[in-house]
Amino acid sequence: MEYVNLDINDGIGTVEFFTEQSNSLPGNILKKLASTINEAGETLEIRVIVLKSGGDRAFCAGANFDELITIDSPERGYEFFMGFANVINAMRKAPKFIIGRLQGKAIGGGIGLAAATDYCFATRFSSIKLSELALGIGPFIVSAPIERKIGLSAMSQVSINAEKFYDPKWCREKGLFNEVFESTEKMDKVTNEFVKKLAGYNPEAMREMKKAFWQGTDHWDELLSERAKTSGKLVLSDFTRIFIQKFRNK
Repeated sequence: MEYVNLDINDGIGTVEFFTEQSNSLPGNILKKLASTINEAGETLEIRVIVLKSGGDRAFCAGANFDELITIDSPERGYEFFMGFANVINAMRKAPKFIIGRLQGKAIGGGIGLAAATDYCFATRFSSIKLSELALGIGPFIVSAPIERKIGLSAMSQVSINAEKFYDPKWCREKGLFNEVFESTEKMDKVTNEFVKKLAGYNPEAMREMKKAFWQGTDHWDELLSERAKTSGKLVLSDFTRIFIQKFRNK
């Protein structure tokens, strides 16, 4: 049931991912997601990209715990967390605007995906929780796009208060979400109208605007790689392994 799909229609490239565990992301899906976003960015037919997840509940529950518990070395930990780094870097490097569509909660890495979009729609069910510190890891990779979007103070707040859900109103006030809707149906209607308009704009102008918006992030290849090493070591700690086992046993 896991998939990453790219659908192209009238200049709009829709990247959709899905996993059965609340759209949590294992390594193979992260790899496919990064390559699909790269493909959409390079496809001339596509003028604007939509990022969404399947299902009608959570947008993305972050890292897949079943895979986290199997990591047995810093090297494997680094490889797994580089999956998130590669997706974020693919999103920032894509020469087209990426529009986020969140139908439900975003946790951990899911917030990183939302923050790496260029414009983000959400519903009133799209609360967020940056839970990595409670897990024993820390949001070292996803904090880069989150801090860029909402600022250091707000990013520090959600990072430290790692067991609290922040509602969509808070997310909109801080700039993570651009528009929030009462229902998925209303959100999809507005999103479709919005991206159709964008697809009709000058692609060269949008490409240059994207460069300007992401100016100052050229060092992220190295930055996120270093942070993946840190996460890859911490995931091996007894604290993290006990936490994951307790969570899986619930």
